[in-house]
Amino acid sequence: MSEETKKTDVQEVEAPKAAKTTSPQQENPEQFLQEFNWHNYEEGIDPIEDSKLEEFEKLVADNFVDTLNDEVVMGTVINLTDRDAIIDINAKSEGVISLNEFRYNPDLKEGDKVEVLIDVREDATGQLILSHRKARVIKAWDRVNNAHDTGEIVNGFVKCRTKGGMIVDVFGIEAFLPGSQIDVKPIRDYDAYVGKTMEFKVVKINHEFKNVVVSHKALIEADIEEQKKEIIGQLEKGQVLEGTVKNVTSYGVFVDLGGVDGLIHITDLSWSRINHPNEMVDLDQKLNVVILDFDEAKTRIQLGLKQLKPHPWEALDKEVKVGDKVKGKVVVIADYGAFIEVEEGVEGLIHVSEMSWSTHLRSAQDFVKVGDEVEAVILTLDREERKMSLGIKQLTPDPWTDITTKYPVGSKHTGIVRNFTNFGVFVELEEGIDGLIYISDLSWTKKIKHPSDFTNVGDKLDVVVLELDVEGRKLSLGHKQTEDNPWDKYEGDFAVGTKHTATIADIVDKGATIEFNEDIVAFVPSRHLEKEDGSKLQKGEEAQFQIIEFNKEFKRVVASHTAMFREEEAKIVKQAAKKAASTGSAEKTTLGDLDALADLKAKMEKGK
Repeated sequence: MSEETKKTDVQEVEAPKAAKTTSPQQENPEQFLQEFNWHNYEEGIDPIEDSKLEEFEKLVADNFVDTLNDEVVMGTVINLTDRDAIIDINAKSEGVISLNEFRYNPDLKEGDKVEVLIDVREDATGQLILSHRKARVIKAWDRVNNAHDTGEIVNGFVKCRTKGGMIVDVFGIEAFLPGSQIDVKPIRDYDAYVGKTMEFKVVKINHEFKNVVVSHKALIEADIEEQKKEIIGQLEKGQVLEGTVKNVTSYGVFVDLGGVDGLIHITDLSWSRINHPNEMVDLDQKLNVVILDFDEAKTRIQLGLKQLKPHPWEALDKEVKVGDKVKGKVVVIADYGAFIEVEEGVEGLIHVSEMSWSTHLRSAQDFVKVGDEVEAVILTLDREERKMSLGIKQLTPDPWTDITTKYPVGSKHTGIVRNFTNFGVFVELEEGIDGLIYISDLSWTKKIKHPSDFTNVGDKLDVVVLELDVEGRKLSLGHKQTEDNPWDKYEGDFAVGTKHTATIADIVDKGATIEFNEDIVAFVPSRHLEKEDGSKLQKGEEAQFQIIEFNKEFKRVVASHTAMFREEEAKIVKQAAKKAASTGSAEKTTLGDLDALADLKAKMEKGK
């Protein structure tokens, strides 16, 4: 058999095989499915073999979307109407989506690929209803969760401000951006970020409440830490750098050194005292600062501003010396004194004891207040320790210089009560001249337990100089000495044995008191309250009394009512005894005389 005959036989045998593997539906299944006459098939006009039907069902399953699946699929915009977008998702029919769901994308056009979810499988007309919005939400949550798990950086659109931060659109989901997570530096204008598209990192998701928290700060912190380490590694103490004021607090100023922050403590801003750093610097101000110290481990940098200038004490005039007068401003007041800035950064202390010649130490606020311009005298000066003490009382003469001339012993003056102690009263005669009145020198007659019972602070009081100690700068004064001592007169009026009429004022322990006048209150012992009939005087009862003791030094007066009739009895006894003695013998004494003497003796013994 010839070769051509063999080839022909082979072709005849193989031809049916080729025809069997290249059926129209296999060559172009999509076209076959589109051109297939469903009506003839359903009416039975075009019968299909079982094998062909199985092949057809397989083609449908492989090429059409299962509309019963809730998964998000991609569709193609094939037509746009006034209200809807017609989307081909490769299903049995096209789907419809309202254009309202594409408001975020006004440039939507035919041919665009969009994510969709089958919302309603078929409406009453058999139309497939799709949802792009739901597809975006589902897909967005998948993408947000994935970004949170992987740390992926996402883009977001800052929509608006809200309490504590901003609202950001991320994949169609509204996420919260806390104000503290916008940037590493404090934000002064939140509105400047509205309308911007920025990169974020998803830092927190609350699946229960569908809340998402994003951060822009987290993206740059890692870079900043690396940058900080690199910058700190190149720092040296004493190095001068330029920085920008980033934040001002009550305790200091934060300065941006180009990726790393340093702190200028308030004490390192100026050699002078300042109340708040904003007196020295403003936000965003450029400054030259010096590196004082840094901690590589904690990435802390301590900066100084005042150190760029020489210390004011070094620039203090060498001619300034003790005894010189200087002027300055009061910058600080304490209980013990006031600090005066005589030059920028150079301060001196005026102790409260150097503010007045008065020996009464008062508060410094009684003499000066912050901001006052004062003149003072330099008392001590130590340039090495950088200390200076000042005085302002030295600008006036010392009042004790001619004290013996102005306040000799025995001279009378009027002073002001300044202070009390338990033992006396301090009286100021003039600024710097104070004297003490002991409590015993306040009154001739009154028994005073505390000076406040006699006078008040601020009252004027007449005094007499009793003693003067110039070296010790002490004056002893008296007030009662400005008047005659009434007890000199009472010594005669109420001498022992004198008789007076008075009323029992009060019954006290072991006796009673009677008032002869406003100065003299006498004491009557209990046994001296007995009346002639044996009863005792009661409160408010008037009677005659005899003075039995008078002590001018201790102002003590003791009186007795009983002595009034005891004295008469004593006279009778005395007379009887005298009569008996004059007879010369006891036998001549009558029996009646003896009985009378016995009765008197019994009464007197009973009284004792």
